[in-house]
Amino acid sequence: MAGRITNSEKQLRPDPRYGDKVLAKFINCVMLDGKKSTAQRAVYDALDKIQTRIDKDKRDGMPEKAIDAFRQAIENVKPNVEVRSKRVGGANYQVPMPVTQRRRQSLAFRWIIGAARGEKGKPIAERLARELYDAANNEGKAVTTREQTHRMAEANKAFSHFAW
Repeated sequence: MAGRITNSEKQLRPDPRYGDKVLAKFINCVMLDGKKSTAQRAVYDALDKIQTRIDKDKRDGMPEKAIDAFRQAIENVKPNVEVRSKRVGGANYQVPMPVTQRRRQSLAFRWIIGAARGEKGKPIAERLARELYDAANNEGKAVTTREQTHRMAEANKAFSHFAW
């Protein structure tokens, strides 16, 4: 059954430094091969880099704490609609559909982490810090991905009557 709360949702503990469940989930998504302490170190280093960057250059509309910048980045990357392929009468249509809250968050995580991993040559903490900071300012690859998704949904809104 889709949309049921699994036991993993109840078992998720807040992260040790900030006490935030969303950040704990993000750390779990960053984690590779079960190395949680490595993922935690990378995410916390990224948040420390964001904090020093926030302290260095004060911007209007930018939060004063790194955890608030993280929350704003996730919020800026979350998509409202996405296109889903639907087969109707032998033809495939890209049908725009609203996105559930849970999927919005997982897509935002996936796009931010994918953008950070796609950029090679620097430690993951630096790449994550840059992507999160850019996303908090409505810039960067993850925000571009969200805008492309919205643009595609807008272009295919003629097929929205197939969304049943």
